Amino acid sequence: MLRYGNARDLALGLEVVLASGETWDGLRGLRKDNTGYDLKHLFIGGEGTLGIITAATLKLYPLPAAQMTALAAVPSLTAAARLLERARAAAGAALTAFELMGRITLQHAVEMLPTLRTPLPLVQPWYALLELSDAENEAHATAMFERILAAALEDGDIVDAAVARSLAEAQALWALREGIPEAHAKRGGNVKHDIALPVSCIAEFVETTNAALRSRFEWIEPIVFGHLGDGNLHYNMGTVPGTPIEVAFAHEREINDLVNDAVHARGGSISAEHGLGQLKREAIRRYKPAIELELMRSIKRALDPLGLMNPGKVL
Repeated sequence: MLRYGNARDLALGLEVVLASGETWDGLRGLRKDNTGYDLKHLFIGGEGTLGIITAATLKLYPLPAAQMTALAAVPSLTAAARLLERARAAAGAALTAFELMGRITLQHAVEMLPTLRTPLPLVQPWYALLELSDAENEAHATAMFERILAAALEDGDIVDAAVARSLAEAQALWALREGIPEAHAKRGGNVKHDIALPVSCIAEFVETTNAALRSRFEWIEPIVFGHLGDGNLHYNMGTVPGTPIEVAFAHEREINDLVNDAVHARGGSISAEHGLGQLKREAIRRYKPAIELELMRSIKRALDPLGLMNPGKVL
């Protein structure tokens, strides 16, 4: 969620079992604690390779007085970025979600999951799912939402929009976004990339990288969706109708190298929220400086000299 951040942003403290069998009690609930190394974030980023998290103290937020959700049809990624900035400028922290979905991505979702319904015709190249969480009341939230969407419509940054008028309608809009992974798994899967980029260069990245992939693989079909609000895209590669997905998996290494190189060239990350695990353990060597990798290995050796914790992952 855009306002609340990643899970690590909500963790104030942890309890961790170490490779030695000892337990570190770091369950402090302080929002500010500048008394040395930030072990909490070290263990969160360690993916279980430095210790096992057994408890956490989490930051909580009060429930909003009102929530508004809308699906907007967007003519381009550049327009989607402008819509994001417009919504942020008008709503500030009340903008709690801004999700992006490609038309093809949504089409596959509604084809594979019959319970899904789109309130807008799927004719534009991109669709944005916006959510406002208002601290005042529903009337205030509605007025703010309508101002944002009306201005965007007048300026051509959206072509149409459907605003949820009930909780059930809001849930139906979110079901479109949340159903995408399941739908594409039913289609046979795709070559996945969980990337992060500066929002300002996402439109150029998608256009340029799509073109590069299609010039090399005529059968490729980009399946793009994600959290535009924080620059995180699920930039996945499927195949056009008539080409089995096994063809894409046979070229997975080439696809990964092309995408990851393009991300790295723009100052991005090849793993935004899913971690490195085993699949990206070797790939990260192409992009992290040697000194950074050695620092990570030094930490691993210090905390887990026998390699007991989640072996074979990250490093």
